Amino acid sequence: MVQKSSKYSFKSQLIVFVILIIGSGTLLSFSTGGFILNFRTAGFTLITSLQKGVHFVSSSLGSAVTAVRDLRNLQNDYDKLTEELKQYEFMLRNDVQLRQENEKLRELLNFTENYEYKNIPAQIIGRDISGTYTGFTIDKGSTSGIKKNMPVIALQNGNVGLIGKIITVGHFSSMILPIYDIECNVSSRIKSTSDIGICSGNGNQEIPLRLKYIRKRVIDDLHYGDLIVTSGENGNYIKDICIGSISAIRTLDYDTNLEIDVTPLIDFARLDRVIVIDQTSNQEEIE
Repeated sequence: MVQKSSKYSFKSQLIVFVILIIGSGTLLSFSTGGFILNFRTAGFTLITSLQKGVHFVSSSLGSAVTAVRDLRNLQNDYDKLTEELKQYEFMLRNDVQLRQENEKLRELLNFTENYEYKNIPAQIIGRDISGTYTGFTIDKGSTSGIKKNMPVIALQNGNVGLIGKIITVGHFSSMILPIYDIECNVSSRIKSTSDIGICSGNGNQEIPLRLKYIRKRVIDDLHYGDLIVTSGENGNYIKDICIGSISAIRTLDYDTNLEIDVTPLIDFARLDRVIVIDQTSNQEEIE
């Protein structure tokens, strides 16, 4: 019994001794060299890390704000340059159009000054496509010397073509019956063969004119693109004004004449100025 107690006492003392050794070693390590915990250094490191983090975040936010501001300024500069480019293009386009208009007027003036007949330049101010006539209204009337049935021509792309004739005259304006109107019939001649026919309108400027009364036996002498001009007969139109060119030729079994389509020389959709011809002036000079 005594031996058993002494054995337990020895073990307890051994355990206490080991604990003391470990505790002493731990205290010694905190107080001497190998692992020294410097709370001031740790605090400085912690604060420095926080400062670096704050600086990084603030720098990132500042960079983002600066980038947004720069992007906004760049967008404003882009919008400004785009607007300036539009204004420049507008001015350039106006300049080109002005040059073209001046060239057209110069060409028209040169033509009217050298034309053998007395003529009256006029500008189209209205288009009537819903009434009895598919007519044009011009800004010249009786006060300018316009009279009913005067032929009307136009200068377009350097070419002179027939437009129609005057059907209504006011003091300061007049109406033109165009050659594509169904009421318009023009004595015409195929320039290459001298065959005479009647050129009639179909009521629409997009539909070719119809040349009638051309005999079938001349079909081999006709070609697409042959010019059709005024014949000068009946005294309604001056001779040799170009009407258009042949665009189609058809034969009909029941008809002895050809059916010929004629595309007008003048593009009526782009027509803005015309020339009214006083063909009596030339006759008066001859007399």
